[in-house]
Amino acid sequence: MKVLILAGGFGTRISEESVNKPKPLISVGAYPILWHIMKIYSAHGFNDFVILLGYKGYAIKEYFSNYYLHQSDVTIDFSTNAVQYHQSKAEPWKVTLIDTGLNSMTGGRILRAKDYIGDEPFLLTYGDGVGNVDINASVALHQKMNRLCTMTIVQPEGRFGGVGLSNDDQGISSFVEKPLGDGGWINGGFFVCQPEVLSYISDDETIWEREPLEQLAEQNQLTGFKHHGFWKPMDSMRDHKQLNDLWDAGNAPWKIW
Repeated sequence: MKVLILAGGFGTRISEESVNKPKPLISVGAYPILWHIMKIYSAHGFNDFVILLGYKGYAIKEYFSNYYLHQSDVTIDFSTNAVQYHQSKAEPWKVTLIDTGLNSMTGGRILRAKDYIGDEPFLLTYGDGVGNVDINASVALHQKMNRLCTMTIVQPEGRFGGVGLSNDDQGISSFVEKPLGDGGWINGGFFVCQPEVLSYISDDETIWEREPLEQLAEQNQLTGFKHHGFWKPMDSMRDHKQLNDLWDAGNAPWKIW
């Protein structure tokens, strides 16, 4: 099953970093967040990736063009211009890189991958979020429910700490640093899709999260896979720092490999 990764946005909410590189190449630890996402899928046995490029897509092409080299010891014979690789630590990935347009919306980028998807179900995610999502369990639920699309849903943490007040409204009876939000479920960005979902996308201007998902829901073709574990998108420099702090401390919940 192929894994499509949306990696073409401008990353305007984290422009301090994305002005120089596409958002999926912003590093968490020593590796881009895109690498972390791919490692999550690879840990579940999915190693065939289709990366949907847009803004500064050439940088992502260059990264993967040199990836095997950077993950290996190398002997270079300058007399013959031969290169010999040793002790490669590269993963068994197959990576297809597609230019899907600078200004295409998320649905348009997916539609442009139609020829690469074929007639098989596929996985889909964004190039800027990580979590310890059980991908195989989401696929199993998708197969069981027999709908066109399964969307991982999550309950994000609240941005600010929460307090409970005592009966006189003066004393604080409880304090929670990072409580869950309002209890609602939101799109967690890890999808399992049948190829028929492409018929719900009109053109480059289609936003996947609007008409296609709304219509699938209205037609009872959208399943929610509840994820209760760790999940975090990298939407801001604050998120970027939090993810790096977790990684540097050896406490990254999404590191399931």
